Amino acid sequence: MLLLSLWIPAAHAAWYEVTGTSAIVASEESARLHALEDAIYKAVNFAGADIGSISNLLPLLEDNRREYLFANHEVRSILVEKRLVVGNVMQVRARIDIYPSATACHISNYKKTFMIGNIDVASPQQAVMGQIYDVGDDFAHILNRQIEQDSHSFMSVGTTDYDIDARNPERIKMLAQDSGAQYLVGGVITDLTATVDQGTFQDDVINRQFALELHVFDGKTGSEVYQGNYREVANWPFAKTSQVDTRSARFWTSTYGQMLLQVSRDIMLDLESQISCKITLPEVVAKFGNTVSMDLGRIHGVREGDKLQLWHTGAFIDQNGLPRNKVSQSEITLTVSRVYDTNAELTVDQPELASSIQVGDVMHKQL
Repeated sequence: MLLLSLWIPAAHAAWYEVTGTSAIVASEESARLHALEDAIYKAVNFAGADIGSISNLLPLLEDNRREYLFANHEVRSILVEKRLVVGNVMQVRARIDIYPSATACHISNYKKTFMIGNIDVASPQQAVMGQIYDVGDDFAHILNRQIEQDSHSFMSVGTTDYDIDARNPERIKMLAQDSGAQYLVGGVITDLTATVDQGTFQDDVINRQFALELHVFDGKTGSEVYQGNYREVANWPFAKTSQVDTRSARFWTSTYGQMLLQVSRDIMLDLESQISCKITLPEVVAKFGNTVSMDLGRIHGVREGDKLQLWHTGAFIDQNGLPRNKVSQSEITLTVSRVYDTNAELTVDQPELASSIQVGDVMHKQL
């Protein structure tokens, strides 16, 4: 439920009345935090504000209070009006005061492309209960869909069965070049262990861990740009001897599946926070006289009339014999003249300088 209410002054600030929900998977206090996060996400997303800023608020919400006030943030205040448990679901209704910024990174930058790699289970024996050996691959597809549907700053080019890790930077660069991905995501599930509370007069209660080590790599260099560790615990509602299909609705609507969906959104919000403000640098892929083509297009947010600054790229060998890359700013600007889905054509604003442009040069969108 999302209702715009009270007032909207000239600065485009607004109160949003939102109800956030979260399944109670570990404790009511944990569910309260996740439900409040859900309410903030709904309001910020609806207002068009920066969802990447939500991650910065989460540590401040751990104190169970009725009102929260923030300075220097798009979310100025949160008033918790009601907290209610219905069945096994926590509901938190809140009024959230938001001042959307016109300078958020998802507004000023082109969208960045992601590819999600294989997510392995570090200890397959931990997946024996339920025989959920494919949970890593299925979680990768869930994360891919989360980015594709809900991210403001990113878009997905799909998944790959290849492992994405720091030991194979050349593979990372090859996959990035073949797929058009600027960033590649890999990870490993490090904990799927379970604890069983045996009941005398009732069924056993099984709580199962989920710990994920996530890595994000730059597709051009193969270097790591972000690492995150995620750990949650939730009730495992299935029989110990049953075989669970991790692609089924039965699994993803369970308390354990709902916890995994929460983790996928937390990852997406952390990526928005950590990577969305990195400069998107479209690359020159072809040149025809006074016209060049670049590798970003309509789906990345490119619009006809956009102005871009050209940077020349090059390479050299340093005094230690190591290969180095260099990027130098030029005086050349270009204007987008024609836009396609995944690429665009640009006209050089200084025709007399067009001869110095080379395939592989990069550009930066001017604000």
